[in-house]
Amino acid sequence: MSDTAVRAPRQRPPRQAAARAHLRHSGWARRRDRRGAGFVVPFLAAFVLFLIVPLGYAIYSSGYTTRIIGGTTFTGLSNYTQTLTSGLFWNGVIRVVIFGAIQITIMLAIAFFFASIFDLGVVKLGRTFRAIFFIPFGVPIVVAALMWGFLLEPQYGPMTRLANAAGFSNVNFFSPGLMLPTIILIVIWEWTGYNMVILYTALKSVPRDLIEAAILDGAPLWKIILKVKLPMVRPAVVMLVFLNVIGASQLFVEPLILNNYQSGVITNYYTPTYFIFRTAIDNGQYNLAAAMAVILGLVVVLISVAALIFRRRRGEFR
Repeated sequence: MSDTAVRAPRQRPPRQAAARAHLRHSGWARRRDRRGAGFVVPFLAAFVLFLIVPLGYAIYSSGYTTRIIGGTTFTGLSNYTQTLTSGLFWNGVIRVVIFGAIQITIMLAIAFFFASIFDLGVVKLGRTFRAIFFIPFGVPIVVAALMWGFLLEPQYGPMTRLANAAGFSNVNFFSPGLMLPTIILIVIWEWTGYNMVILYTALKSVPRDLIEAAILDGAPLWKIILKVKLPMVRPAVVMLVFLNVIGASQLFVEPLILNNYQSGVITNYYTPTYFIFRTAIDNGQYNLAAAMAVILGLVVVLISVAALIFRRRRGEFR
């Protein structure tokens, strides 16, 4: 055979080729794992630093009691016993339960109604109105509480003057009987747009064939909303119920701000979180406040676990 003949390429043994491919694949997998760890480590560091460490320190502090005479001594579960047997603590818990039952029900009803209206296209300029409804969620809670405090101020507030002009004289929205409804109103204004957007997104996944069939059958609007749309987005509604229950249990900013407009109405035990704040800051009982915070944290964890179990049993996810 001449030198100009084309030589066939040397074939590597199958085992050698497989070993080289395995080494290349293993090296790429190791580099990929390292890249993934680079994305995960910052989150884990922040999670440990800002959640696990404070939680561990709170649990540690809750087992001690600091006295003027005697210093800091280990007292075991005495702070937890004092909290769970405190009538003031349970008074705040009952108030939060009432607040959540009223506020969440009204807010989700309003949010679902407007989400259904926007989804059906009944209202023109739907995108504009959805943006307007969502704006309150973008307002910081402190700013929203200050704004509503100015609007409802007992003497010079625009809403108070409007109520007086309408014949409701001497209206005080920050009186003991109206303070809780006022806070409910403020929180509904803050969070309805957020819940509406989530429900609107869930409604967009409802098959249009069902809606068109109901319209062709002559079903009224209220029946389409309640009988067709609501059952289809029930998982989203259940999720929002649990999320809002957790949020209601942490009610704090609104009472703190509104206390400046009418002193004496917002007591130190108005809500559990407010009670924790006043116990630590005003009374200097940091160990007792830590025990309260741990109890409240356990309640939030139990609600979250109950939500996961409930949704899993309903087959929403596995």
